[in-house]
Amino acid sequence: MIHSLFLINSSGDIFLEKHWKSVVSRSVCDYFFEAQERATEAENVPPVIPTPHHYLLSVYRHKIFFVAVIQTEVPPLFVIEFLHRVVDTFQDYFGVCSEPVIKDNVVVVYEVLEEMLDNGFPLATESNILKELIKPPTILRTVVNTITGSTITAEIQGVIDACVKLTGMPDLTLSFMNPRLLDDVSFHPCVRFKRWESERILSFIPPDGNFRLLSYHVSAQNLVAIPVYVKHNISFRDSSSLGRFEITVGPKQTMGKTIEGVTVTSQMPKGVLNMNLTPSQGTHTFDPVTKMLSWDVGKINPQKLPSLKGTMSLQAGASKPDENPTINLQFKIQQLAISGLKVNRLDMYGEKYKPFKGIKYMTKAGKFQVRT
Repeated sequence: MIHSLFLINSSGDIFLEKHWKSVVSRSVCDYFFEAQERATEAENVPPVIPTPHHYLLSVYRHKIFFVAVIQTEVPPLFVIEFLHRVVDTFQDYFGVCSEPVIKDNVVVVYEVLEEMLDNGFPLATESNILKELIKPPTILRTVVNTITGSTITAEIQGVIDACVKLTGMPDLTLSFMNPRLLDDVSFHPCVRFKRWESERILSFIPPDGNFRLLSYHVSAQNLVAIPVYVKHNISFRDSSSLGRFEITVGPKQTMGKTIEGVTVTSQMPKGVLNMNLTPSQGTHTFDPVTKMLSWDVGKINPQKLPSLKGTMSLQAGASKPDENPTINLQFKIQQLAISGLKVNRLDMYGEKYKPFKGIKYMTKAGKFQVRT
């Protein structure tokens, strides 16, 4: 029944999304944003908004819009009542329902939403039942989530690279499903900037061969969906020459796509002489001279998460390292733009032949660093 849920703040930023049956693109919220702009006050946004392929049903509470996406006609009050139950459950679990609290307890939020809906249909909506399934966050759990789950900074550097092999002087137009994502943009000189300003359509006569059509930057932290997570347990003891090392890598916001080409590197402290580790998949190396740990993971299987566990040998009598090592990740995800940007259509004018058109999306890690 309910395909997706988006949580949107008063500024129009999507700070959390959950999908059940299938992944619905964030671009569907453009219809909601248009209605939000027309409304004089937040309370005046229509609770039911029809779109060409979906219905958007929303409630506004605690300065947050809870927007449900459905594809078939259902009694709207049924969905709206469920959304109120979601808000009440968050309030009961966390004491207050607000954007910062939801972000701080995002793991529990996803667990609760997963139990409340089964394949899109309401399953468990009573707080007392949910608390038996998922324990409310204690002070200790809140501290752990804050230490291990908070994002310090996140940004996306995106590009659209083109390969054009067309005869004559073709005039191309390229439109996007969600052009509002493109705020900080740099264009190739062939792009007609005035048309982009007025219609948010890229109009251009392309040069031959390979060229960069545009580059864009997304810096708002709450718009950057982190695609992977790292669980870690790295500890050194004052009175022991051994340390514990354990990390696990898993998918987070991948829209059902496979994370591949995963490599993990970490610069270990000088006091580490050697490491005795066992990977659940892939291969690893440790250079005792440079103190560099490398783990070639490969693809991540969500059903069996890759892990690297073992012990570290430390110099006898050496003091405990001042800080834990930083973990660096490299990965790529085929056919996914983590920014949410999607091409709508590409049209050609000025020539009579029919061109071949194709598009390929890719997400690739730049500097992805986890502090332990």
